[in-house]
Amino acid sequence: MDYTAYKTLRNNIDQLSEKLEKQHQKHMKCKAGCDLCCMDYSIFPIEFHNIVEALKERKDKPTFNTDKDEASCIFLNNHKCEIYADRPIICRTHGLPLLYMNEDNGWELSACELNFTEFDMEEFTEENTFPQDKFNSKLYLLNKEFIAKNKLTDYGEFDLIPIKELAKHI
Repeated sequence: MDYTAYKTLRNNIDQLSEKLEKQHQKHMKCKAGCDLCCMDYSIFPIEFHNIVEALKERKDKPTFNTDKDEASCIFLNNHKCEIYADRPIICRTHGLPLLYMNEDNGWELSACELNFTEFDMEEFTEENTFPQDKFNSKLYLLNKEFIAKNKLTDYGEFDLIPIKELAKHI
């Protein structure tokens, strides 16, 4: 399976995330050991299968944390992510100020409750926030193409797979 377009999108997201992290560094509290946002998210099949292949190629297989509650990520061990290099897109943007459209078609801002505690929310603009809908739309389209191209009939274009399901494939 070809993941070139997905990896390009992921790299673009990483570049923007790094830029925003530097721009907001005095307000960002994210660091090793901070895992408030590490949950069992559900991801598109394109991300799921990319992670499966990446983990199968690794010599050091991840350890699954089964002691956590149902909502926690199985790859979080000792406050560190076992799949950090291959983590899903949602995990790559945590902590950043995310701009997205809400159900009322209005713009909404989301940021980690640990970050931006001494920041005037009015100072957020399109230039210093992560445009979540833009990248989610691109991911959705790549996923739709991925499903069709690889004839993955078990999935519909809106289907998501819980991250914990990765443990069954590695």
